[in-house]
Amino acid sequence: MRRISDPSPFRNGLRLTALCIFIFSLSGCASMKSVQIAPPFPGHREKEIERNRFPVARGEDVIGRLAILRLETGDTLPDIARHFSLGINAISTANPGVDVWVPEAGERVLLPLSFILPDSPRKGIVINLATMRLFQYKEDGTSLLVTTYPVGIGTDERPTPTGQMHVARKAARPTWHVPASIAEDHRKKGDILPKAVPPGPDNPLGEYALYLSKSGYLIHGTNKPASIGLTATNGCLRLYPENVKLLFDETPVKTPVLIVNQPYLLGQRNGVLYLEAHAPPEGSGALESVKLQKKLSTIEKKAQRTLDWKKVKEVQAEARGIPVPIFELRQGSKKEVAKPVEVEHPERLYGKPEIPALKLLAWYVLAADVPDKIEAQRLAAIINHQGPQIPARVFKKSDRYRVIAGPFDDGSEAKNAAKRLKIDLEIDSIVIEPNKNE
Repeated sequence: MRRISDPSPFRNGLRLTALCIFIFSLSGCASMKSVQIAPPFPGHREKEIERNRFPVARGEDVIGRLAILRLETGDTLPDIARHFSLGINAISTANPGVDVWVPEAGERVLLPLSFILPDSPRKGIVINLATMRLFQYKEDGTSLLVTTYPVGIGTDERPTPTGQMHVARKAARPTWHVPASIAEDHRKKGDILPKAVPPGPDNPLGEYALYLSKSGYLIHGTNKPASIGLTATNGCLRLYPENVKLLFDETPVKTPVLIVNQPYLLGQRNGVLYLEAHAPPEGSGALESVKLQKKLSTIEKKAQRTLDWKKVKEVQAEARGIPVPIFELRQGSKKEVAKPVEVEHPERLYGKPEIPALKLLAWYVLAADVPDKIEAQRLAAIINHQGPQIPARVFKKSDRYRVIAGPFDDGSEAKNAAKRLKIDLEIDSIVIEPNKNE
C-alpha cells in the first residue's frame, strides 16, 4: 500500500480537546530543575547560535549546545521551535509545564540544540524516528560535518519504516498523487480529494520531494510546518520548507538513507559520557532498557568503576531528549560540561504566521465563543498554525471571548475555512457575512 503524507495537519481530524491533551502530553510531568543543567553565564547573551550544521570531532558523538531564551508576548513554542530548527516535540518535552500555545511572557525556555548522533555508520542520511531528527553526513576535506533537521514522522497506524534505503529520485514542485487509502479516509469525513494535487499552497508535499527506494515513501516539505516534530504523516518524513530546500540541494540521487529507532543514545565529548533519553515506542520500553543496560555495563566494566545507576534511571524516566552527563570516562579527569548559552530574542521569528488587518466588508468565521481568555487565545493560536494558515484572533464581548477567523475576500473562502476547521479540528463554526449597510 502506498503511503504518502496526509494533507491534514493532525491526522484523523482530532477534536480540539484531544489535540490539546496530545500536545501537552509531549511535555511529561518532570520539573525543569530535575535535570542538572548549568545556568548560563550571567549577563551574557549571544545574538545567534548554530542550529543545523556542526563539525564532528574524531571519537566524539555529541554535537551542538543547549541554549536559553526569554519569551516575549505573543510567542508560541511552535514559532520558537521553527525559528531554531527544532520540532514541537523537542521543545515541549524539554520544557515541561510551559504552555505550548500561550506561554507567559518572561518565561525562560530551554532550546535543546545539543544532540547525540545515532549509533550508525556516519554516511549519507540517517534518520532517528525516536528523536524525530534527520542527520546528513558530509566529508569536508579531512573532517566530518553533520547537518541536522527536525522531521515529522508516521503515525502508529501508518508508521515510517526503518531500514536501509537510498534516494531514488528528486522532484521540485512535485504533484501529489492521492493514494486510494488517504482518499477514502477523507471521504469518510466528507472531504473529497482530487486524484492529483498540483504544486501550490494546498499541496502537502511542499516545494521539494526526495523519493526513497522503498516505494511510496518520501522525504518532503510541507504546507503544515506546525506538524514538524509530531507523529502526523502516513509514513513519509516532513521537513520545514526552509530545511527541505537545503536538503534537496545538497543530496544527490543514490544517497544512502538509513532509518533507525533509537530512544536511548549514548555519546562522549571531552572525556564525559552523556545519555540522551526519549520515550521509547509503545511496548518496547523494557527491551530498549535492557539494550541500554548492556551497553552501560560494558562501559562500567572497562572503566573498572561503578556507574550512578540511579541517575541513569532518572534520565530515562524523565526522557526530556537532552544529553545529560552521567559518567567520567577517565578517572580523575576534570569534568568539562559546557554551560547553556543565553540567546537574544529575535526581532522576528522566522515563519511566524502573520494576521492580516481587519476589513470592513470582508467575510469572517466565528470559531468559538468561550468564557476563558486563555482558552480562546490557545484556540486562536492553533487555528493560526493550520496549514495553509487560517488567520484567527480573539475579541472580548461582555464577559466572553470570541475566536474569529478571517478576513476572507468572499463567501467561498470563508466557507472553505469553516469546512477545514470541521475536518481538521472538528470545530463547528459559523460563517459571518459582511454587513454592507454599515
